[in-house]
Amino acid sequence: MVEALIPKETGVGFRMTKEEPPSTSKDLQELQKKLSLLVESIQNNSKVDFLALPFTWAITTAQMVAFMKSPVGQYLDRHPFMALTVLVFVVMSAIPVGFFLLIVVLTSLAAFVGVILLEGLVISVGGLSLLCVLCGLSFVSLAMSGTIIVSYVVVSSLVNYWFPPRPLTQQNSSGDCQLAMKSADLEGLYQE
Repeated sequence: MVEALIPKETGVGFRMTKEEPPSTSKDLQELQKKLSLLVESIQNNSKVDFLALPFTWAITTAQMVAFMKSPVGQYLDRHPFMALTVLVFVVMSAIPVGFFLLIVVLTSLAAFVGVILLEGLVISVGGLSLLCVLCGLSFVSLAMSGTIIVSYVVVSSLVNYWFPPRPLTQQNSSGDCQLAMKSADLEGLYQE
């Protein structure tokens, strides 16, 4: 799979500009050979198979040929220094982009865990607050009911003291007080 990154026979190669000395082209060819040998040794080594996994998205040879025929590909073909600069930029930018994505994922996880912890904290504080309020209300209701009972006893005692009940004028032989009071009232009416 790493092989897909290096086109072997695409028919498109880097053309050297006329300003460069021939030693530079030799150096680049040697570098390309060493890189090819390194990639082949990595591919042939069974202990390094896990390195091929990230390259499953690699560019195919047909895509590379299509890119080299595009205006950007032709410009980079005419300017190898710029092509190398773009390649180095892409490779070097992979590390900061990877760190950025890692921070985004970790921040999202931390926010998720933080929301759960914050929700637990809010529920705990709310539960304790509710408990305190209910305890306070129980004391207030106990005090109010005690005050109401004491007030009732005091007011009823004062009413009985200020307005004593009328004494009975006559006792009926049967012992019925109400009947005796009614008969006394009726006698008073007939005498007038």
